[in-house]
Amino acid sequence: MSDINCQLKPLLSNIRGCQVCASATPPLPVNPNPILQASAQSKIRIIGQAPGTLAHASSQPFTDPSGVRLREWLGVDEPTFYDADKFAITPMGFCFPGQDNKGGDLPPRPECAPLWQEQLDQALPNVQLTLVVGMYAVKWHLGHHGYRNLTDTVRHWRDLGPSIMPLPHPSWRNNGWIKRHDWFAEELIALKARVASILQ
Repeated sequence: MSDINCQLKPLLSNIRGCQVCASATPPLPVNPNPILQASAQSKIRIIGQAPGTLAHASSQPFTDPSGVRLREWLGVDEPTFYDADKFAITPMGFCFPGQDNKGGDLPPRPECAPLWQEQLDQALPNVQLTLVVGMYAVKWHLGHHGYRNLTDTVRHWRDLGPSIMPLPHPSWRNNGWIKRHDWFAEELIALKARVASILQ
């Protein structure tokens, strides 16, 4: 087994067995069910927010309309998307955080990212492109390198270098944002080309 596999395999096992939020205050509204995918060969890493209700039920990331839209943005089909040698999916929160009173998902639990994100950074050295999806992922992974808001950060992604790209979350809650910012469609052309070049 390679050194990378030796590092990643126990890390994934520890994440999938994590119960930290079961005893947190307030606790998760459901039993902890950490959801992610990754392999030592993963080429593209997706860092979203947290699983939704459908992903929680299926124990597979992005099994919902957001996942359909994200795959459209990337220009890939389901088998490609769920191939861990191609895509690592390591959200800011690995468990479904519950919903607010409007039916939207709550933010990722704050305990999760400090526990696992830096360890995953070290354990996934073959990643050529990291997609930080949504405000929480952008703030954590870009910090002071980001712009004053998500819109400006997404618009100026080229300034961040070729290995990282910020994206709005593909949720239905961002339909208005997507309609208001028609320039984003052009950026998706560049994203699809980049993804295709990495996966070829």
